[in-house]
Amino acid sequence: MRALRERRWLLPGLLLVVWLVIGGGLGPFAGKLGQVASNDGASFLPQSAESTQVLSLQREMDAREALPLVIVWSAAPAPLPAGTMGAARKALGQMAGSPALAGAPSPVVTSDDRQALQAVLPLRADLGTDLRGAVDSLRSAAHVAGVTVFLAGPAASQADLGDAFSGIDGLLLGVALGVVLVILLAVYRSVLLPFLVILSAVFALGLASGIVYALAQHGVVRIDGQVQGILSILVIGAATDYALLLSARFREELTHTPNRFDAMRTAWRRSVEPVAASATTVALGLLALLLSDLANNQALGPVGAIGVACAALAALTFLPAVLVLLGPGAYWPARPRSGQSASSGLWERVSRLIARSPRKVWGWSLAALLAASCALPLFSARGLPLEETFIHSEPSVTAQRVLDSHFPAGQGDPAVVLTDVAQADRVLAVVRATPGVANVSRTPHTTPDRRTALNAVLAAPSDSRAAQQTIVRLREAVHRVPGAHALVGGRTAQQLDTQDTAARDRLIIIPVVLAIITLILVLLLRALTAPLLLIATVILNFTATLGVSALVFPHLFGLDGADASVPLYGFVFLVALGVDYNIFLMTRVREESRTHGTRAGVLRGLSTTGGVITSAGVVLAATFSALGVIPLAFLLQIAFIVAFGVLLDTVVVRSLLVPGLVYDLGSRVWWPSRLSRAQPRPPAAPERDRTREQ
Repeated sequence: MRALRERRWLLPGLLLVVWLVIGGGLGPFAGKLGQVASNDGASFLPQSAESTQVLSLQREMDAREALPLVIVWSAAPAPLPAGTMGAARKALGQMAGSPALAGAPSPVVTSDDRQALQAVLPLRADLGTDLRGAVDSLRSAAHVAGVTVFLAGPAASQADLGDAFSGIDGLLLGVALGVVLVILLAVYRSVLLPFLVILSAVFALGLASGIVYALAQHGVVRIDGQVQGILSILVIGAATDYALLLSARFREELTHTPNRFDAMRTAWRRSVEPVAASATTVALGLLALLLSDLANNQALGPVGAIGVACAALAALTFLPAVLVLLGPGAYWPARPRSGQSASSGLWERVSRLIARSPRKVWGWSLAALLAASCALPLFSARGLPLEETFIHSEPSVTAQRVLDSHFPAGQGDPAVVLTDVAQADRVLAVVRATPGVANVSRTPHTTPDRRTALNAVLAAPSDSRAAQQTIVRLREAVHRVPGAHALVGGRTAQQLDTQDTAARDRLIIIPVVLAIITLILVLLLRALTAPLLLIATVILNFTATLGVSALVFPHLFGLDGADASVPLYGFVFLVALGVDYNIFLMTRVREESRTHGTRAGVLRGLSTTGGVITSAGVVLAATFSALGVIPLAFLLQIAFIVAFGVLLDTVVVRSLLVPGLVYDLGSRVWWPSRLSRAQPRPPAAPERDRTREQ
């Protein structure tokens, strides 16, 4: 017997040692992902789009790919002082020898109002983390007395984007973990358990970061600041959710048996199925992003799936080991007591409300969600202008405003038209005649297949809807020139292609994600009715969330629309993560229904899981809210959609709508399984006593 008892301690002790080694060895990689991350704007482009083909052909023209930096010297509202042109040319000449340049600077051009000058420097596109230093150095070199220097264009925007992601490792991780810790301490009134849950999440993130780092180093996966931030939040949120589910079940089992090993064996066996199903749902939902034609979407798929798998692994191995070793002491000072009820007064009251008036509960819940969904047509995902890309007013945004106020709005960011050299003159004439084109010029470069480039300056700002409409007209016009094989690219065309690709991705990926989740739910619940019901409710939760977002973004955040990828990201996270809580609830309901019947099973399942699932939802919402510390509108929008959507799902969908519908349907919800034909035991009266059993 003594030998048997000693062997019982062996496995948890071994698992603890393994995870301590993993945490110590791989933990630092969570802070090193920035070393293998690339925030090159080209990596966000659709792979098969016309603008991406143009970019590829441009690289053939010049092996040293250029990133334009527009220098603006402004004296506005006064005219330029005498001698400013000469001083600007001298400064430009001195900059020409900079190793950061990929070619010769353009001539200095005077604005029509005589208040500003501008020139374009072609910076090397491979500067990477050295871009900010190069931009700052050129800013200093461009100094001219009597005028103000502004830096605009893609190079300046990319430098500001790099600044937005700098320090993401420590800041984002610190905020997310701090928020989670505060919530857990407040909710669970336990000193040790919150730290164990946090440690489980940190170990999971360390393991995921180490794997992703190695894969990124060998070019198997690609990572950028956006993917890096989402990975951290996703792993922390998922690991915390899974840890809370297991720890709550272990606590419940400790009230039935004083033997910690028996309690953990039951808790682990009852938790592994919903945790595995949840992790599989989220991972496969993320992997569906591989069907996207946008490189950053494709990057998030495998990276996110690795993160979720590591979160589940830590919750099902490290946490059980440490909980067994500590036993009831893990919950000190609120230790579980023998015979103590696992349900709370709040969720017993909610259960009684559902039992009394199930149709009123699900009817009013459904009405509220439908009302919120009515604003969905107002949601715009046509992309954001440059001035709304950053939360704060970045230097490149201010510079772009100055540039647009003195020169044709698209001066610093022309559309690029590639055409066969033999038809260049005809295409040039067609481009010049296209409405919305301010002027056009021909470059001296050619590709190996005898193509040349035309730079078409647009009359409208390059990030505006009007500029995109000009691109559409340009493409229609130049495509009609026989033998020209003309293609239109440039940043405006890239934005247009990205939006069109994002819309195409939604049509393909959303049905795939729904099919994956439905299949997993069918296998998990051994039924058809319940999975379809759950899928319908999470879709409704998503439409309601977008409806609310359509009102919040312009009126609270001051954003006229959303990034083109926001709806897809929001759908994948909300549906995949939102169905988690329904999985946690319905697996418990199914377990209780076998013994007590479906209606009693719903009430018992809700009263026992309500607290832990709600806590998990609050933690996940708070974790995703931490993305708001990165000053980018895209991540702020994702943070709001996921946080609000998870709270809406937790408070309304999973707590009221789903239990009300399942209670109303009764055993029919398990059709066509054998459980749907079982005769449920009539609810005992009074309801108060029934929900307090166990």
